[in-house]
Amino acid sequence: MADENNKAVEATEAVEAAEATVAAEATVKAEKKGLSEEKLEIIIAILLGVTAILTAWAGWIGSLHGGNQATNYTTSNNLSSMGNSMYNEAAQYYMQDMLLWNTIYDYAFDAEIAELNGRTEEAELIYTKIDTLMNDNCSPEFYEAIEWALDQEEDVTPFDKEGYVESYFADANDVLAEADALLEQGKTDNANGDAYGLVTVIYSLVLFLLGIVGIFKKIPNRLIILIFACICLVAATIFMITIPMPTGFNLMSYFVH
Repeated sequence: MADENNKAVEATEAVEAAEATVAAEATVKAEKKGLSEEKLEIIIAILLGVTAILTAWAGWIGSLHGGNQATNYTTSNNLSSMGNSMYNEAAQYYMQDMLLWNTIYDYAFDAEIAELNGRTEEAELIYTKIDTLMNDNCSPEFYEAIEWALDQEEDVTPFDKEGYVESYFADANDVLAEADALLEQGKTDNANGDAYGLVTVIYSLVLFLLGIVGIFKKIPNRLIILIFACICLVAATIFMITIPMPTGFNLMSYFVH
């Protein structure tokens, strides 16, 4: 029994000695290739510093995208409210002008009947009333459209004039279009901010990998972790470069007041 225990101990010691020999040979080979433990630690320290700076940069740019997103969403909501208010106001003006046109049209019809019946003075009085009504209640655009309608041989209304009805809502539609554009820009900023968040996560993984390199005693194992960390670092940096910068970003503006 004692002999078996001694044999087991000797076998364990032999395995440990063999592993130590292999590790020592690997270390010697690595050092011969120029990858000494001291140089490896210097490389790791440099990569840690670079990754930390890139992590801070990605976090900062991501926060700028988030700020732009909030600003664009808020401005978009305000413009949407303003645009809807302007649209409703334009619709009211449109209805008022339609009623005004019906009144003017009725007066014009009465004036024509008066002329046909030889009541010239009555017709002139009605035309005077039409002119007063138009001067007091019509905008320049509506006045021009009414004159256009009255000059036509066929029976038309001012609202048949090309582009006239759309002119009521032109300003409101411009404001609403601007609100939609800002909303889309806010969505883009949100997506870009999320992308920078992903870059920050990858950089955090790189920091973790570089932090645990020292746990491994064998240089080949350290190199495996280091290479994987470098791959993640390069991939994250390439991905970050492809993400657009925040709208209006100018680094020098933070140093010039």
